[in-house]
Amino acid sequence: MRQHWEEEPCGTSTAEAEPGTPEFYAEVERERYRLEPYIDSFAEFDRWRGQRVLEVGVGLGTDFVRFVRAGADAVGVDLTEAAVGAVRQRLALEGLAAEVQVADAEQLPFDDASFDLVYSYGVLHHTPDTEAAVTEVRRVLRRDGEARIMLYSRRSWFAFGAWVLWGLGRGRPWRSISSVLAEHLESPGTKAYTQEELKRLFSGFREVRFRREVTPYDRRIAGPLARLTGPRLGWFVGVSARR
Repeated sequence: MRQHWEEEPCGTSTAEAEPGTPEFYAEVERERYRLEPYIDSFAEFDRWRGQRVLEVGVGLGTDFVRFVRAGADAVGVDLTEAAVGAVRQRLALEGLAAEVQVADAEQLPFDDASFDLVYSYGVLHHTPDTEAAVTEVRRVLRRDGEARIMLYSRRSWFAFGAWVLWGLGRGRPWRSISSVLAEHLESPGTKAYTQEELKRLFSGFREVRFRREVTPYDRRIAGPLARLTGPRLGWFVGVSARR
């Protein structure tokens, strides 16, 4: 899993400009929010001005830089040297200062109750022990702090389409959606969750809210049906959970 993201930090393929240039980062940013405009209202970047924010899994730093621009006291971690190097370069290009380091989501190198917000978008379903990572998120949050974490939904148009392609389409209809996603989607072992599994995963928190989003990836599978069925079959689930 580490090797997969070392070779291609998330978002790299969305830009054609030379990697590491201002044009590259600008292109990555435009494409990210064009495809997923709901990130803004989920993250609420401006809300965290002056507060201590941790992002777990910074990737190319697109969301992380938004927190820094907005005035948050932000810290970013990623499993890979490639991502950390890219984000440090991006901060330098913009004349911004923030701490970014290599770290494992399952063993965060921070004291208990260190952050007002822990943010992680599309990351923790890749780590082998997601339960341990969520426990770590809760540990480093201050009392009344908030976690905002996006995870994949197994009851979604996209997940069903993946099963049709790699299970049914390859003559193996007995394969589960979970096994198909783990073998074929992004890094090895990728997970997606049912609503009940998500409730159990965040049972240590209070005021847990779930927000599903119909993504372009769902619409690619279901077409107009994706709109007709509403967000309940969306691929992304945004979880907001207070400690």
